[in-house]
Amino acid sequence: MTKRKRPAQLWCTPEEKIQFQLIQKQSEMNELTTRRQVNKNLKQSFLDVTQQNYMDDQTNLFDIKLFGRRVLVIGDLHAPFILNGYLEHCKEIYKQWACNTVVFIGDVIDNHYASYHETNPNGMGGKEELDRAIEKLSPWNKAFPNAYVTIGNHDRIIMRKATTSNVPRQWIRTYKEVLKTPNWVFTESLEIDDVMYIHGEGGTAKTKAKNDLQSVVQGHLHSQCYIEFLVGNKRKVFGMQVGCGINKTSYAMAYGKNFRKPIISCGVVIEGNPYIEMMNL
Repeated sequence: MTKRKRPAQLWCTPEEKIQFQLIQKQSEMNELTTRRQVNKNLKQSFLDVTQQNYMDDQTNLFDIKLFGRRVLVIGDLHAPFILNGYLEHCKEIYKQWACNTVVFIGDVIDNHYASYHETNPNGMGGKEELDRAIEKLSPWNKAFPNAYVTIGNHDRIIMRKATTSNVPRQWIRTYKEVLKTPNWVFTESLEIDDVMYIHGEGGTAKTKAKNDLQSVVQGHLHSQCYIEFLVGNKRKVFGMQVGCGINKTSYAMAYGKNFRKPIISCGVVIEGNPYIEMMNL
């Protein structure tokens, strides 16, 4: 039986070996530099398009299939009792992260006049508060004309009272018709990249994430803002509270005067990875 011959061993001097390693390293560095430059150029082109057009038509900014979902999560607004400067903060974060999807986490309006709790007798009446809320939401609609809204407990107050009064649904206008936000999609919950977005009346985000074994983003709790991960052997999920954008000095927020200070912030979720952006006050 004939034995196979081993291939001849290549022989080189130590100096040649070092030179070969240097050439190989330089080739790897050139490849890495090329990839980085391509990514840099792609990102810059992406940001140029975003900064130029994001105020116009968010649905045509870019191909979401190419760049993935980049979600801006806007905290509770409670219009008309929105904190001055919060809109500018959210617009800036939208641009910085080159977001392509917007989610209002709920309670975009307050409906203080119709609250199930005590109301301020010196506050605005129903028509005045609603008119002011629509006025306050108008620049938000202009900045983010295409958005999702997870319906909050304050948003649905009027719907609840209509149900209590046995008013058929056909008599009631939709949220977007009343608030004059024609392209906002109002929904109880929303799932993007296996992350659940809800307003959050049922408890904290970390508890919801633990119970459902799914990443959760929510608002509702004005004084909570955090990201907490739960990690197992094969799965990682997070709970995220995004904070809010309320004016705590308004009469509608008097019920929270003895609570912890509200945290003014918004959230960003990039292809399922969460970040928090606090507003400088």
